[in-house]
Amino acid sequence: MALLLISCGEKKKNADEAINSDSTEQKTSAVANTWAEKLGWPAGKKVIMLHADDIGMCPEANIAAKEQLTKGQIQSAAVMIPCPNAEEFINWAKENPAMDIGLHLTLTSEWKKHRWGPITPDAEVPGLLDPEDRLWRSVPEVVQHATAEEVEKEIRAQIEQSIAWGYRPDHIDTHMGTLFGHPSYVKAYIKVAQEYGIPANIIDISVPSVLAEFRAKGYPMDDSVVKMSAEYTLPKLDYFTSAPKADTYDEKLESFKALIKSLKPGLTEIIFHPSVDTENLRSITGSWQQRVWETEIFADPELINFFKEEGIIFTNWKEIMNRFNSMN
Repeated sequence: MALLLISCGEKKKNADEAINSDSTEQKTSAVANTWAEKLGWPAGKKVIMLHADDIGMCPEANIAAKEQLTKGQIQSAAVMIPCPNAEEFINWAKENPAMDIGLHLTLTSEWKKHRWGPITPDAEVPGLLDPEDRLWRSVPEVVQHATAEEVEKEIRAQIEQSIAWGYRPDHIDTHMGTLFGHPSYVKAYIKVAQEYGIPANIIDISVPSVLAEFRAKGYPMDDSVVKMSAEYTLPKLDYFTSAPKADTYDEKLESFKALIKSLKPGLTEIIFHPSVDTENLRSITGSWQQRVWETEIFADPELINFFKEEGIIFTNWKEIMNRFNSMN
């Protein structure tokens, strides 16, 4: 079966360009019945969440996300509970309850030297551990070795750790897309989200073009996943994407503007990985430059003005759930 090969924070494959963006199906399904409309936003509007991933991974990520959230440059962030600086950021979230902070549920440890293991005791989740007793570096390795039961146990442990630290997360999502790496993982992910009543970043794949695109990117979204998504009882995203990589800052800025223009109306989450520039960050990841630019770009007056000109509506998971609950 196909395995998810995409790494959030590293270069993603582009979807096949065979999808016809002018199809009647997209115009009727993706526009007229979007989750943005279902949640009460005006028809035809792009409702966007700028969402910082990989928080808690290192001090540099925490510093960047705090500044972006405090200044209102972004709307949401998610913490990697197994990482060394997670508790520090959770403590900040407790002191700033208006901020939208979730968990970036973590089943991989991808960097060469900066690594972490599970929250669950090792003996209870042996399939999650690599030969170094850390989480596997890649999604295919997780899928090859870890059972859905181990995955469920670990993601519950991460949520419970946050709660034990005094913070109930506003949402949950998945580091490197691992929880979409196998249908059995998706089942565990949805089960946990619904039991806790914490929204997950589940995409509405009832639109055939959206389903085709994510399948083309390597997500094993078989019929069982389509059915699980349809039966999911919490709000969904119309679309999900990430900040494009670039060779220069100016190219990154223009690429991000092009991404916004390419989006269809609806509720979209855009992920990125902000960090401030330090020697420590450079020693952790080769993607340090992209992460530094992703700290700078949302403070850029050119991009801020562009958002206004495009009529973008911004939201976060707190508002989404408030709207959702008011309708039920």
